[in-house]
Amino acid sequence: MIYKEQRVGVLVDIQNLYYSAKVLYQKKVNFGAVLKAAIEDRKIIRSIAYGIKTQEGQEDKFFEALEKQGFEVKTKDLQIFPGGAKKGDWDVGIAVDAIKMSKNLDVIVIVSGDGDYIPLVKYIQGTTGCRVEGAAFLESTSGKLVEELDNFINLSASKKKFLI
Repeated sequence: MIYKEQRVGVLVDIQNLYYSAKVLYQKKVNFGAVLKAAIEDRKIIRSIAYGIKTQEGQEDKFFEALEKQGFEVKTKDLQIFPGGAKKGDWDVGIAVDAIKMSKNLDVIVIVSGDGDYIPLVKYIQGTTGCRVEGAAFLESTSGKLVEELDNFINLSASKKKFLI
């Protein structure tokens, strides 16, 4: 159930959404519209977008734009390994923030389709009583994650609203 009095925290995995939109639709995500849909007229307490910085720094203006839309932006550097492999994800950071925040919120919204969040969702639901909702493009979302969430917003259902 959604109530206007609910205190909400929104945690956005930028890379997950960015690459899903790029691969599925060859478009960019309207993160402001995603935030608005996730809040749904409730009390936003905190919204954090988690991103990866490259050496070139081309994403700096994008991160600034997210801040203007109401996001706190957390970044970390892209890891490049000796063989050329690249890694950059925020799964553990998002999980830690979600657990910490869930003690003081009514709802945590995880904006990612990553099935790695299933244990996190179950933990928060089972220990704090906090609702855990999600938002992502259904085609790139773990079906099991959708089942575990208290509510799921399928961004693909309103492509004109959530894509640029």
